[in-house]
Amino acid sequence: MHRIVAVPRHATAIRAVADLLSRFRLDFIFVGSVARAAHLGDPVAAGSIDAVATMGPQQKSQLAMMAQNNGFGVDREELDAAEELDLVPITFDGIRVNVLIASNALYGRMVADAESVEFEEIALRVPRAEDFALLLQMNNDVEALMSVIESPRFDRAGYNRKLQAIGLRELVVPE
Repeated sequence: MHRIVAVPRHATAIRAVADLLSRFRLDFIFVGSVARAAHLGDPVAAGSIDAVATMGPQQKSQLAMMAQNNGFGVDREELDAAEELDLVPITFDGIRVNVLIASNALYGRMVADAESVEFEEIALRVPRAEDFALLLQMNNDVEALMSVIESPRFDRAGYNRKLQAIGLRELVVPE
């Protein structure tokens, strides 16, 4: 696992998201570009900041209100449009931030099993390599998926068990 590195503007957004979700007392993990930085060493330099948080759907509007009170941009129409997606779309300093509600057991387990990684002076949580590989698989990011799978820390047997348990037997990786 690498130390997360980000360009200044994205670093500020990552700190703001971590602070917001921590103040809201949510269990959460960073996915997307932050998890990619942790597992593959790519710096966070563009795109959105994405997190998965364990919360109830009723907390979405509370999170959006707290975000707005802490310097985040909240577009009410966009928030209403995302109602059925279990997603809280916000922005920070022009950077898109997506907070996905861990509304099913798979995401909940990902959050519970997360690992810590160093970012500046704080510890962030990201999915374990096997869970990150599953996210890459669902995104059809074959190049990054192969990099993660080939890592000596990657638990192929555990990954394959998870794929089989969620009905994705056809994606099992040869051991």
